[in-house]
Amino acid sequence: QLEFITPFQLYFNPDLIFRKFQIWRLITNFLFFGPLGFSFFFNMIFLYRYCRMLEEGSFRGRTADFVFMFLFGGFLMTLFGLFASLFFLGQAFTIMLVYVWSRRNPYIRMNFFGLLNFQAPFLPWVLMGFSLLLGNSIIIDLLGIAVGHIYYFLEDVFPNQPGGKKLLLTPGFLKMVFDTPEEDPNYNPLPEDHPEHQPRDQDQNEQQHPQ
Repeated sequence: QLEFITPFQLYFNPDLIFRKFQIWRLITNFLFFGPLGFSFFFNMIFLYRYCRMLEEGSFRGRTADFVFMFLFGGFLMTLFGLFASLFFLGQAFTIMLVYVWSRRNPYIRMNFFGLLNFQAPFLPWVLMGFSLLLGNSIIIDLLGIAVGHIYYFLEDVFPNQPGGKKLLLTPGFLKMVFDTPEEDPNYNPLPEDHPEHQPRDQDQNEQQHPQ
């Protein structure tokens, strides 16, 4: 909005990324939601709301897994962007978060601007219809739904099927960076660290050794 940079410096362009080494475009294309307007604020509200609810809900205490979902979703969207000539993928990322949250909270009743009442799993499709009414292309929304479904299936459905297993394993370096290390159950503290060896306060000493 201040014209320090332009969308032409941010959009996804494989030729500029791989030939001109403008690597930042792999990230910045997720961060641009268009000029200030209704669509911009609409995306910001949904991105904040459902990102927060996922982080405080099913990903509570699992920050590394949360970051890995970001990386996995961004990677798949980028691959699709190579073939579909998509320039900005931020809206697809928002829809992915909404889709994962909605599938993990299937019994929550939703109300859309006081006009529609529906169960949470229908929310991504309602948003896609609303985006269509605003004149936007639904390809971006379909991409977000597809990537969200792939993540949900690999993370929540397939591991619980007969013969299924967990395929999405969060790399150890992400756990080391983002998660609090677990206490070793076999750790044996030094004798001076045991509570019974801690110095008692002055009052206790005076009670036990009156002058």
